[in-house]
Amino acid sequence: MTMEIVTQIIWLFVLAIPIACVSWTVTHEEIFREPHEWCVRHSKNDRFILSRKFFYLFTCEYCFSHYVTIAFLILCDYKLLLNDWRGYILAGFSLVFMANVYMSLFALLRQAIKKEKVEIEKIESETENEISKN
Repeated sequence: MTMEIVTQIIWLFVLAIPIACVSWTVTHEEIFREPHEWCVRHSKNDRFILSRKFFYLFTCEYCFSHYVTIAFLILCDYKLLLNDWRGYILAGFSLVFMANVYMSLFALLRQAIKKEKVEIEKIESETENEISKN
C-alpha cells in the first residue's frame, strides 16, 4: 500500500520527532549519565578499535540516531517516495537528517535558555550588591 506524497512528508516530519527525542535523551540527559560516562570511557580506552567505535555510537546523538531510525523504520514500516527497499533507504537517511535538524534546534534553544539564566543571575547578583551597599 502506498501513501500519498503529502502523507509521506507529514510522516517524515512527525516520525523524526520521537527519533530525535530518544537519540537526545540517551546521549545527553541526566537519566542516562552513568551509562553514557561508561560508554565514553570505553570509547576512549578500550584496546580494540571496533570496541571503541561500538561504544562511541552511544555517545554521539548523530550516530545513535541512525540506529533509532532503523528501529522506527521496522516498527512503522515507513517508506519514502518508493514502495520497495529503496523507499526504506530514502526514508532512513531523510529521518536521520530531520531528527538531527530537530536536535540542533533543541540544542540552540537550550543554549539560549542557559545564557538567559546566567544573565538573569548576574543582574540579580548586581542588584543584591547595590542593595547591600545602600
